[in-house]
Amino acid sequence: MSNLAITVTVQLFAVYQEVYKVPKLVLTLPPQTPVSQVLEHCIEEHPELERWRPLTHFGVNLQFVPPETPLSNGDEVVLIPPVSGG
Repeated sequence: MSNLAITVTVQLFAVYQEVYKVPKLVLTLPPQTPVSQVLEHCIEEHPELERWRPLTHFGVNLQFVPPETPLSNGDEVVLIPPVSGG
């Protein structure tokens, strides 16, 4: 069954946490989903996050990664929005 879906934890910070009003999400996704799809999921649920799409970077398991990085079961994802002054 593990080849049908993976579960990832998404840590939310700054604008993402403000919009969701929780510090993290747990998502079930198809295996090998690129990390960029986590941002797409968030934008689908909260279209006001669209403006942050070009400014958001991705982290998986405490490493900065490119948007096309595939996710694995148990990964911890961080959406890294711009911070004040940068």
